[in-house]
Amino acid sequence: MARPEKTEAISEFKERLEASQIAVATKFIGIKAEQATDLRRKLREEGVQFKVYKNTLVKRALDELGLSEAVEFLDGPVAWAFCDDPVAPAKILKEYNKDIPLVDMNGGILEGSVVGKSQLEALASLPSREALVAQVVGTIAMPLRNFVGVMSAVPRNFVNVLEQVRKQKEEQEAA
Repeated sequence: MARPEKTEAISEFKERLEASQIAVATKFIGIKAEQATDLRRKLREEGVQFKVYKNTLVKRALDELGLSEAVEFLDGPVAWAFCDDPVAPAKILKEYNKDIPLVDMNGGILEGSVVGKSQLEALASLPSREALVAQVVGTIAMPLRNFVGVMSAVPRNFVNVLEQVRKQKEEQEAA
């Protein structure tokens, strides 16, 4: 690779890394072409960019960014998954690893911090962003729902008491 192409690849990697919340280094030794295409399709559907860079160029970019600890993830052929959703790539790669154990997460960079494989697997076990937002909204809405229930119970109970008083008076008049 000529020198300008190398510097362009380094700057592209750095730009993608800085623009994403997470970058996951993935080992993919022995994967077939159709499996790689399927994985790329699944990642693309979730808005994940997936690209292979030369390890020497990635090492240079990581050194320039002060993330030298991430160099340990560069063992063999490594593809990088970049995304704004910190859960999506880890979840997809972990799920894909169940079917095809040749694809495995080495580690990654989460918002400028180096994270290991175990931390990525913990991220993958989290519910999706939409599910978390729904849980928060449900938690916020529950006290409001309870308040409305209590406030509607007061007039309902008052009507029930009035009905009981009416029945009592009717029984007294009939007797």
